[in-house]
Amino acid sequence: MKVTSFGLFWRQSEIDWNPGKGYRNSFRLLGRKGANRGTIQIADFRFQQGIYILYDEYGPSYVGLTRAQGLGKRLKDHLDDHLADRWDRFSWFGFHPIGGPNPKTGILELDKPSEDLTDDTNTTIGDLEALLIRSIGPKRNTAYPSFQDADEWTQIEYEEQETYLKRLDA
Repeated sequence: MKVTSFGLFWRQSEIDWNPGKGYRNSFRLLGRKGANRGTIQIADFRFQQGIYILYDEYGPSYVGLTRAQGLGKRLKDHLDDHLADRWDRFSWFGFHPIGGPNPKTGILELDKPSEDLTDDTNTTIGDLEALLIRSIGPKRNTAYPSFQDADEWTQIEYEEQETYLKRLDA
């Protein structure tokens, strides 16, 4: 699979895991590219599929793979399972490409990956190397390789969500 988007060292504490009334698991994992009107893009990565890494104060502590459940569900599960209180940050590397905006919210939705993503082994191997180096940060790796076709997304902190969402309307 090819990594299409990723987020590094997002904070668990910046997600409202239990928003008020409404649907169960209606929290969001919002990320952004850009920050100003006209250039900002916001996506919800709750349903992203890929690889994630949980970190504690000493570094990487757990690696997981998300499939049908999606990233948000797996992370939320880890709040109450054997990893509860054993992680405070996470990085994720997603396989679903970013699609167009939801007409009601303006938040970008995820598309399904194309079937031919596994045909290019060189891209896959390069992306795996980039994933490991960026997530673990080995001391002796002086260069940080890039993913072939992936964009980095910045976490939108809980208290900033409304500010950034209003910028979509501009």
